[in-house]
Amino acid sequence: MRTEAEQIAVATFQLISVFAVEVQDKAPYSYEMKKTAREGKCVFLKEKFCTIYSLRPLICRFYPFELKMAGNRKHEFLYTSECPGVGKGRLLRERDFGRLFQLAHLKTNAERRINEKKC
Repeated sequence: MRTEAEQIAVATFQLISVFAVEVQDKAPYSYEMKKTAREGKCVFLKEKFCTIYSLRPLICRFYPFELKMAGNRKHEFLYTSECPGVGKGRLLRERDFGRLFQLAHLKTNAERRINEKKC
């Protein structure tokens, strides 16, 4: 989301274009983090630790899941098989996804209100 990218830019003293690229048609996301050339990992991931953990964007909070906007204002959760933890450990329950969805709802509504004020 735009506000997340702006917050990261302020905290890291970098332009958004240094660490992210703007994306279209990936609502609710506005930006995608750049990856390192050598390892293909997020530019903020250092030795398996996120250097912006407290500011990490919504998509990172969802990892290895992704929230997609489907038709008729519905949403679906997908997952990436690149995560070594998928299929191991305890299964997430519906309430776990409910909490993630509530977080997404709060952030997207806040983003919408901010954008409305700017217009």
